[in-house]
Amino acid sequence: MFHLGWFVGNGYSVQSWNRDWAGTDNEDWYSPALYSDAARALERAAFDFMVFQDGLMVPDIFGGSMEADLKFAQEIPRSDPTAMVAILSQVTKDLGYIPTISTSFYPPFMAARMLTTLDQLSGGHAGGNLVTSASDRAAQNFGFDNHHAHDLRYEMAEEWADLVTQLWDSWEPGSVIMDTEKHVFADYTKVHPIEFEGRFYSSRGPLNTPPGPQGRPVISQAGGSPAGREFGARFADVIFCVPNGLDSMRAYREDIHRRMEKYGREPGECKILFMVDPVIGETDQVARDIAAARADAKRSDAYVEEHLSVMSYFSGIDFAAFDLDQPMPDLDGKVNAQQSTMARYQKDAAGKTLRELVIEHNMVATIDLVGSPATVAAKMGEVMEEVGGDGFLLSGPLNRKNLAEITDGLVPELKRLGLTRPRYTKQTLRENLREF
Repeated sequence: MFHLGWFVGNGYSVQSWNRDWAGTDNEDWYSPALYSDAARALERAAFDFMVFQDGLMVPDIFGGSMEADLKFAQEIPRSDPTAMVAILSQVTKDLGYIPTISTSFYPPFMAARMLTTLDQLSGGHAGGNLVTSASDRAAQNFGFDNHHAHDLRYEMAEEWADLVTQLWDSWEPGSVIMDTEKHVFADYTKVHPIEFEGRFYSSRGPLNTPPGPQGRPVISQAGGSPAGREFGARFADVIFCVPNGLDSMRAYREDIHRRMEKYGREPGECKILFMVDPVIGETDQVARDIAAARADAKRSDAYVEEHLSVMSYFSGIDFAAFDLDQPMPDLDGKVNAQQSTMARYQKDAAGKTLRELVIEHNMVATIDLVGSPATVAAKMGEVMEEVGGDGFLLSGPLNRKNLAEITDGLVPELKRLGLTRPRYTKQTLRENLREF
């Protein structure tokens, strides 16, 4: 069997607002109704978790203006996903929730306390998706002139995660005794200051709230650069990745496992989930027609402009300055933002103009999955057999039609083939991740 997660790519934001099947959700886009319905559907399908993307600024790189990003709702609006997770944890029992947390801008003590609180509220089904953030504009919102260099951000993130985990461990197991006869809530001999003094961070500790059911909330991570992979291999319980094709998927997984060995970790301690965006139809031909229609839509001027604004955000480079009918410029050594993402663009750009790259590039899929539920389920099983991976992170639009196609169409076929869990049998998110 393999694991399934759902990636809310827009985070807590307006969802599918300019797509078919958006329904009335965008009239009250900040309402929890759509997310609550999604959470219940994903729990019925026995998914492991929902993970929420996040951002901390309004981009203005493309064309030197905020216009395109605000027009297309790219990276904006972004409301705090931890608040939404607190609400959703009350409408499900077994589904996990992982909001994105920036190690660059969230103070370690606040992050440790917030994630512990979410773990308490959710009954042991919370985690944090750790990112270093990538934008100078985000850094400027927190009082810095510019963001730190890429590899320095990961050095800081490693110390940040070390401090956060020490804070989580500052209460020993069994420290809360709640002895009403002796009037003792917690045994003070089992709660410890940590006296952390690092290069970038310091904290006396201890955390001022006891651990949740998991002790340490789950950590996820999605860095694809060497520094990002090293961080994930050391700290992550689950890694999301987008290597292109079966050989790259297998190589990525093997690389992470080699890196984990240095930290005394077993492969089963960290699940590697490959991002996919299945196109489901009642028949294979219907699905192919849907995929063809989506491909045609990418040829519009609006799509090209929107995608270029996304590339500008990913890279920190203004793609409005480049000729669409010339090859993509060489960005080697020029990207301080999302290096692995832009490296994939650069690799895919061979023999194409920038316009062709924008139209043909798939940002969120490791492999193409197009067909009926039975066809796609069988293909997913074949891929896992081939690469030996741990599962998939589904990244399609968050609307009820797409959710139904996955949870009521694809997942029953996966269960019929014995590829995903028929029901939950464990008590916490980490236990669900390590079930198989």
